[in-house]
Amino acid sequence: MSQYKTLTIVAVIAALAGGTWYFAVPSTLNKADTGASASGAAGKNGDASARPVSVSTVLAQQRDYPVRISANGTVSALNTVDIRPQVTSTVSKVHIREGQFVKAGELLFTLDSRADEVNLAKAQAQMDKDLATLADYQRQLVRSKELVAKKFVAQSALDTSQAAVDAQSAVVASDKAAVVAAKVALSYDRIVAPSAGRTGIISVYPGSLVQPSATTPALVTITQIDPIAITFPLPQRNLPDALESMRRADSYVTARLPDGVTPFKGKLQFVDNAVDAASGTVKVKAIFDNKEMKLWPGAYVTVELSVQTLKDAVVVPQDAVIVSARGKSVYAVTAEEKAELRPVVVTQSFGTDAVVTGIAAGTRIVLDGKQNLHPGAAVKERDNDAKDGAKSGKNHQAGGSGQEKSTDKPASAASAS
Repeated sequence: MSQYKTLTIVAVIAALAGGTWYFAVPSTLNKADTGASASGAAGKNGDASARPVSVSTVLAQQRDYPVRISANGTVSALNTVDIRPQVTSTVSKVHIREGQFVKAGELLFTLDSRADEVNLAKAQAQMDKDLATLADYQRQLVRSKELVAKKFVAQSALDTSQAAVDAQSAVVASDKAAVVAAKVALSYDRIVAPSAGRTGIISVYPGSLVQPSATTPALVTITQIDPIAITFPLPQRNLPDALESMRRADSYVTARLPDGVTPFKGKLQFVDNAVDAASGTVKVKAIFDNKEMKLWPGAYVTVELSVQTLKDAVVVPQDAVIVSARGKSVYAVTAEEKAELRPVVVTQSFGTDAVVTGIAAGTRIVLDGKQNLHPGAAVKERDNDAKDGAKSGKNHQAGGSGQEKSTDKPASAASAS
């Protein structure tokens, strides 16, 4: 009986031990499986973080870089003359057309000159009369000198003859001045071009009465077109550069019309002698050849002034420069295809280019994709990435064709797995 009790106790202990193992072992297995799954996920995330970042790169170039200043300018003529009459008269003839190119000294208008011609004739006649009188006084002076030498007359007679000659000589000189004045008045009846240029609107016609008044419209305006000037304001801080540009032979100015593509090249000629206190700028003027007549006075243009040329400068795109609180920097790609953040100093910038110091020429600089980078990150050129994507696309397309041909095999394989 005691043996039977002993066997019963052993059986109960065995049953309890088996139940404990049944409930404990699955929990342990589940923990192991969970740990394996977590480690697998961590491995995948680690691979994703180590995947190269797709970027596009450019090489830092070493070249001569022209330092330029951009401004908005206005085309202006070097010489504009309003033609006005100097005497009151009527227009006899108009010798030019509107929009005609004229040369200096070319006849523009002819005024009624009859009164001035008469005045000139009167002055000439008076001078001829006084010249005849002077000639008579000179002959009397010669006879007086002979008589005095022979002591036939007194010295006072000779002095009287000399005084008459001197007085008549002054009258003749006055007559000559009157003739010159009459000729000047007559010349006002022929209005000629004081300079070469293009004529504007003609406001008078034959028979029109004209008079010398600043309030009346000009007969015509002559504007010099070639060469032509462009005037634009320059910031005060660039005034030393502009003055230096005028002394340098390699400096130039380019201008573009708003709707034009071809730039015009000129030379800085003038810098004003005062800075505008209201705007903080100084007016400058550049001269351009305009043989094709594409630049017209009053037109607005965009001007770029080249003040100097930096020799062997390192140039990178401005989009590659990163601006932060610590300063400016760029991402350089090392030989191990790693991103390296390098601080730079931008000395000059214009348009899409920037002149920097802190990197060497030929360094690969990240242009696009730098927002996804951090120092030490692996990088990959986007061109190669595109090629790999094209290859994987082809492989995927080929695999898709194989699946269409053997649909049952993949399905059975999937079910077997």
